[in-house]
Amino acid sequence: MRIRDVQVGDAEILCAIYNHYIEHTTITFDEQSLQPEAFALQIEHVSQRYPWLVIEEKGQVLGYAYASEWGSRSAFRYTVASSIYLHPEAPKRKGMGEMLYRALLSQLVDRGFCRVIAAIAVPNEGSVALHKKLGFSQAGYFHAMGYKFQRWIDVIYLELPLASGNSRV
Repeated sequence: MRIRDVQVGDAEILCAIYNHYIEHTTITFDEQSLQPEAFALQIEHVSQRYPWLVIEEKGQVLGYAYASEWGSRSAFRYTVASSIYLHPEAPKRKGMGEMLYRALLSQLVDRGFCRVIAAIAVPNEGSVALHKKLGFSQAGYFHAMGYKFQRWIDVIYLELPLASGNSRV
């Protein structure tokens, strides 16, 4: 398996992966499928400032993870939100998600970010377990935050202080 930086040319497959979660799960609160062109613009915008990584095997993209702005105010510039999505047909329990996420966290440390926030729609035992394995701890729990597929969905917030701490401020 190989982890690499995202390319705008990845937009079609990454959009297809994300659209699966839009159409079939409550993992994301987006309700309308995205078009690859819009996804490409998101890649261009986000990857200007934050890491966006892709994991692939034998040339086949199996997932992606990226960081993005957590809050729009300048005081939040050292804190990021994180997201990870694996292809729905990717092999399970092979450590791909952990490998991809660790690479993302390493890049965040190298770039001087101090804290990562993950917002997870629950239930999502796999994602919560992955985040806790990586050292995230619960920072909040919000009831009925989103409404999708005719039901209310709770959200758990997890946080991870990064090794770069506040030393780069």
